[in-house]
Amino acid sequence: MVTLRQPYRCAIAVMAKAPQSGHSKTRLVPPLDPESAAALSAAFLRDTTGNIALAAQDAPLVGYVAYAPAGTEKLFDGTLAPGTRLLLADGSGPMSSRVQQLGRSLLHALQATLSLGFHAACLLSADSPTLPTQLLRRAAASLAAPGDRIVLGPAEDGGYYLLGTKVPHAHLFEDIDWSTEKVAAQTRARARALGVEIVELPSWYDVDDQASLRRLVAELAGRSDRGLAPYAARATADCVRRLNIADRLAAVA
Repeated sequence: MVTLRQPYRCAIAVMAKAPQSGHSKTRLVPPLDPESAAALSAAFLRDTTGNIALAAQDAPLVGYVAYAPAGTEKLFDGTLAPGTRLLLADGSGPMSSRVQQLGRSLLHALQATLSLGFHAACLLSADSPTLPTQLLRRAAASLAAPGDRIVLGPAEDGGYYLLGTKVPHAHLFEDIDWSTEKVAAQTRARARALGVEIVELPSWYDVDDQASLRRLVAELAGRSDRGLAPYAARATADCVRRLNIADRLAAVA
């Protein structure tokens, strides 16, 4: 009997918490108020999942939101692109004691998506709504090639916006100084220790403080000096206009 191999599929899971006033994008308060920060967070999610859906039109991708905590599923209603699936990734379950904090949710998300039968999985930041779509396609193509490898999309603040792999290597998340500029460098070191090839994507930026919010507003207005074409991020652009975010930033300049 001949077993037919299933077509290659790669999951992309956006790491996210449900947008809630007082709990979302708190580093952007001020210049935003808590309600506006939550609205912007919802727009980011809509655009990030929409970006995945666009990439999936000509790449073997399936979009997820890896969320926490349990019980907040309904809070995502109306915030995600059609076809996006939800996946709990709260870091529960047995893990090495060296995997702590955010690392537990990241490893949980990889384990959960790969257990569904995907050939590879990528974890994606919810803080880069204008990330060029071609980088998502490039990640999927790199992981489709034979052999084990890590795809890393470094963020300009020293973290990463994307991490892709075929195997949920726990060592990638062990003893990482989360929320610091050391994260990407330490992740590279863990991959080298595993003897796994690293494919590095061009860097991009996260929107998590006032300076990066200013950059986002300028980019949405068409003022970008990057060689890569940013994703249009229409929901975010609409939110920025509706909430007068450019004026709020000008008021605190």
